[in-house]
Amino acid sequence: MIVSFQSDDPIHKQLDTLYSSYKGEPAKAPKNLADRDFHAERPNMLWVTDLTEFSIPAGKVYMSPVIDCYDGMPVAWTIGTSPNAALANGMLADACSTLRDGEKPIIHSDRGCHYRWPEWIRICKEHGLTRSMSAKGCSPDNAAAEGFFVRLKQEFFHKRSFAGVSMDGFIDMLDGYMVWYRDKRIKTEFGHGHHGPSTRARSCGMIGGDGINDESNKMSPAPSGWWVSE
Repeated sequence: MIVSFQSDDPIHKQLDTLYSSYKGEPAKAPKNLADRDFHAERPNMLWVTDLTEFSIPAGKVYMSPVIDCYDGMPVAWTIGTSPNAALANGMLADACSTLRDGEKPIIHSDRGCHYRWPEWIRICKEHGLTRSMSAKGCSPDNAAAEGFFVRLKQEFFHKRSFAGVSMDGFIDMLDGYMVWYRDKRIKTEFGHGHHGPSTRARSCGMIGGDGINDESNKMSPAPSGWWVSE
C-alpha cells in the first residue's frame, strides 16, 4: 500500500488517499509469519517493508524501505519517481548486502505485486530470506511498516511546504532525513544496543502492540535542518 498526502495549497494537508499495488493473486501467498508480533530478539531476525508515496507540486515520489524490527533501523531504502519492481528489488538487494553469515531474516510485506514477482522471490531465495505476507487488504498485519511511515511523514512531510522544490531536490531531502534517522536519531536518543556501524536501541515507534503507539514512540522531533549534510 502507498499512502498519499495530497495538497491544494503550498502547505500539505493530510488526506487519507490510498494507492494499492495489489493486483490479484498470481500465486499462493506465503503465510503471515509475523502475525502482528513485530518484536525481534536480535538484529536481522524480522524485517518489514512497504511502499509509500509523497505528492508535492513538482510530482510524485515513492520510497521503499526495509525496517529491522529489532530496533526500528532502516536497513536500506530506495527512492524514485515510479513505484515499480526495480524500486523494491533494489532495496531488498541493498538490505541483503548488509547481512552477515548465518543471518537469514523473515521479510514481511503486504500482498503488493512487487513482492510476488520472480526477481523479488529470486533475491529472497538467494539470501535465504523467508517470505511472510499480510492477509489481503489488512493494514494492521503490516502495522510496523505503516507506523514507520506515520512518524516519517509527521516529521518530514506533514505541514511543510515543498513549493518550488524540484523532484531531485525532494529526493535528496528525503534521503537526507533517512540517513539522519539511521545514523543519528536512534544513536543520539538511546545510545546503547548495537546494529551495524552505529549504536542502536530497541527504539522505533513501529515496535509495540499496534506498531504505532508503543512507549518507545515517544521521542523528540527531528531538529530543523536535519536533512543538511554535515
